[in-house]
Formats: sequence, structure tokens, C-alpha cells
Amino acid sequence: MPNIKSAKKRAALSKEKQLVNAAIKSSMRNKILAFRNAISSNAENKNELLVSAISSIDKAAKKNLIHKKNADRKKSRLEKSLKA
Repeated sequence: MPNIKSAKKRAALSKEKQLVNAAIKSSMRNKILAFRNAISSNAENKNELLVSAISSIDKAAKKNLIHKKNADRKKSRLEKSLKA
């Protein structure tokens, strides 16, 4: 446990940022899952879900929550699954 005032502030900020980052990654995963479910059920809104998933992947990559190449690979696989 930090004793110094600035260290306490830093720990609190770190905890807040951790929660925000976890929420962004969770949202990304949920959008990817929604798209995959739409593909398997042959839903009408597949293209809208793909755009939403790609957008969330780009946001996560921009904030360095996932690596840029990891984001590119995820997007490529989603687009490939739409065409298949």
C-alpha cells in the first residue's frame, strides 16, 4: 500500500484506467461475438455488425490495448468469414 500522497493518487488513477481499458476490450469482444453469431444465423444486419466490430477493434488498437498487427489480423479474419 502506498504511503506517499502522490503514490496513492497514482494507484487510484491506475485502477480507474484499468477499469476503462477492461470495458473497452470487453466491448470489442462482445461486438466480435455478435458479428460471429449473425454470420452463423445468417442475419440481415451482418454488414452493420462488421462495421461496428471493425470500429471497436480500431479503437482498441489506437489505445494500445491490442497490438496493431493483432487488430489487422482480427479484421481480416472477420472480413474473410463474411465472404465465406
